[in-house]
Amino acid sequence: MTSKIKVDNINKVSDDSNIINKCGTNITMGQNGDTVVIPNGVTEQVQAGGTIQVQSGGSVTIASGASITNSGTATGFGSPGQLVDWQTSSIKTATFTAVNGEGYFINQGSAITANLPAGSAGAIVAFADYARNFETYNFVISPNGSEKIGGIAQDLSLRTNGQALTLIYVDATKGWVNVQNAEDTETGTPPFICASVSGVGNTLVTAPDCANAKIATFVGPGSFTVNSAAPCAANNIVSYMIVAGGGSGGYDSQAGGGGAGGFRELKSPATPYTASPLDGYPTPGNRVTVSAQAYAIVVGGGGTSPGSGGNNGSPSSFGGITSAGGGYARGSGNPGLAGGSGGGGAENSSGGAGNTPPVSPPQGNSGGPSSNPTGGGGGGATASGSSGPPQNGGPGGAGATTSITSTPTAYAGGGGGGGYSPSGSGGTGGTGGGANGGCYNNPGKQGRDATDNTGGGGGGNGWPTGGFAGGQGGSGIVVIRYRFS
Repeated sequence: MTSKIKVDNINKVSDDSNIINKCGTNITMGQNGDTVVIPNGVTEQVQAGGTIQVQSGGSVTIASGASITNSGTATGFGSPGQLVDWQTSSIKTATFTAVNGEGYFINQGSAITANLPAGSAGAIVAFADYARNFETYNFVISPNGSEKIGGIAQDLSLRTNGQALTLIYVDATKGWVNVQNAEDTETGTPPFICASVSGVGNTLVTAPDCANAKIATFVGPGSFTVNSAAPCAANNIVSYMIVAGGGSGGYDSQAGGGGAGGFRELKSPATPYTASPLDGYPTPGNRVTVSAQAYAIVVGGGGTSPGSGGNNGSPSSFGGITSAGGGYARGSGNPGLAGGSGGGGAENSSGGAGNTPPVSPPQGNSGGPSSNPTGGGGGGATASGSSGPPQNGGPGGAGATTSITSTPTAYAGGGGGGGYSPSGSGGTGGTGGGANGGCYNNPGKQGRDATDNTGGGGGGNGWPTGGFAGGQGGSGIVVIRYRFS
């Protein structure tokens, strides 16, 4: 027969204080301030379903050489951070995969991502900003596959200097939950811009040359709506091209070609491509940093030439950046008008000034002077208009070529000036939508219309007189390129 000792409590003889006390299903060893020692060689086992509870102010100390073996799920040791084995001998400086039960100090001088292990109920990982520079170099925590952080299947970005958090995997609904703070305020967030476009004919596509970039193209008025911005400010600087409407070609005889609409471009480091020579990124005032809001897009129309005059093109704009409409050209000895690029002069007159109003880099160039009796070419984005040889209209200035849409394309070419006689010819339009000038041997003697959505200048009217209209300027265009993944 086995012997038994049956007692409810065991107290010390000296002061009657508690050694072991049983109350209901709880057994308390010692009292506040006491230390319970498990001797060497003795194994303390908590069976499945059991817990160890440490009251407020208490602690569990693991002596040198001892260890905790967790073949199940350990809970109840004060805050969850006390269960984490901090890897102080391996501070992370590059992207890595976290291991269940471990904590990591992050010392980054560039972008670092921690890939979480596959989630299982009770799994725990922790991270802390060793260098206190998460604001400069956001630290990204990426869940495994389609698993979630805070109920959202997205990466989590830590962006506060000195930030630390502990994540515990709960279930498939919430995934990894932040338990370090009193409330769960950390969720997965999209790391880049999420946007949409509106307006007839306007489009939003993934860039053919970059799977991480989107291209919003506006051929008419509309809105660029940023639904959510990137946590990292640098990723909110968007690339753009803004081209205004081109000016009309001159009416009547030997008229100048219309000036191209102003051309402005900025290439953000977040969305690399081959930009034109007019990239304005080095000038901070040219940069557009977007936030979660709707941005109105204005696309300028080309100038018209009704036969008794003409018009400058209309401006285009986005995000506080405006390109000026191209200057129109006139006939019968009148100088061209100023604009984004200037209109060409007619019959011994000068061309209009470009880059009006002035910006840096210049948004356009001046129109060419007349070489009597023919019209000068309109200015283009990268070159001024020119005078032509005798009897011929002057060529329009060249536009700017950019790959912001993934395909090298020229915009904002000046219109060609009008020619004089049957043996002459109208000036050629500049690359980038500029129209050819008219002449006697052209049907109607009129300058040609520029190509829409290029900002090209209209062609000037040629000889003889008679109130013939010059060509119309081409409408403008706005393109925005940004990183979305």
